[in-house]
Amino acid sequence: MFDPLMIYGATGYTGRLIAAEAKALGLRPVLGGRNESKLAALARQLGLTYRVAPLADTARLDKALHGIRVVLHAAGPFSETAQPMVAACLRNGAHYLDITGEVLVIEALARCDAEARRRRIMIMPGVGFDVVPSDCLAAYVAARLPAAERLVLGLRGLQFVTRASTKTLVEHAAIGVNTRRDGVITPMVPGALQRSFDYGEGARLSFAVSWGDVASAYYTTGIPNIEVYFASTPSLQAMLMATRYLGRILGSAPWQAWFKAQADLLPEGPSAAERAGAQIVIVAEAADANGRRASARLVTPEAYACTGVMGAAIARRALNGDLEVGFQTPGRVYGPDFVLSFSGVRREDLD
Repeated sequence: MFDPLMIYGATGYTGRLIAAEAKALGLRPVLGGRNESKLAALARQLGLTYRVAPLADTARLDKALHGIRVVLHAAGPFSETAQPMVAACLRNGAHYLDITGEVLVIEALARCDAEARRRRIMIMPGVGFDVVPSDCLAAYVAARLPAAERLVLGLRGLQFVTRASTKTLVEHAAIGVNTRRDGVITPMVPGALQRSFDYGEGARLSFAVSWGDVASAYYTTGIPNIEVYFASTPSLQAMLMATRYLGRILGSAPWQAWFKAQADLLPEGPSAAERAGAQIVIVAEAADANGRRASARLVTPEAYACTGVMGAAIARRALNGDLEVGFQTPGRVYGPDFVLSFSGVRREDLD
């Protein structure tokens, strides 16, 4: 027996975390992906079933989704994989969840809203650390300042990156930092936007980056001007300067291939001990035209640990019918306090 939930990309680093958490919640998901030997091994380990379906093979993918009501898509880079999977979900009437934090992918999925409503399915990207905690915090400060016209978010503590996430960063080397201006996604020069946030230890310089909330928070809050920042580190500054001055070169095919080959040499992701020992801090500030502000700070466990438990929790909700059809965001559907239901998460007002 199995639940009508498929975790696609289940053999990847993050997919395995989600699958294990889903089982811990009492779910019996179907494991999906393209590599049968890896799927079979993971299925034996977890006592679950699996289905093999390359995304490029429409017939096999449709067959794999037979009887599936919810797909949690965890196979990146989502710039390549989201479109074929969401198309398959639309064809087969399955609700679509994913863990992307890619701004342009979320924007593309938002354009599927009308078709999703017609098919009576939900499309909800960003059900992991990207973007559940920050989306809920954005919803919280926006509710405290309903006339807000500007939203800024700062994050500190993102010290681990998986191989797959590294490849996504490489793909975006030639793209400017995405912000939102008057409702429109607007690229900015890397390193040009900076400001300070208090992550709990006094003011800390932070630089604007492309992060999923630039897309998702707009649909959650309606705030038209959004920026996301990371706390400054030497490696972040070096990356921003490299993309600022060498973006076109780094975005060329030979360099992309070389960087992705180097990414394969990295550790797959943080160990269990590393996940347990890390903490993320998020600060959100909403401001209106009159200078009024509402700000709050959220502390969470390590990002990949969050993705495992939050992705599995939202998948269970969707299976139980706790959803809204059309394109949706976590903070809008499940509310600002949803993130507080997870162990190790706490929030405080700053204003």
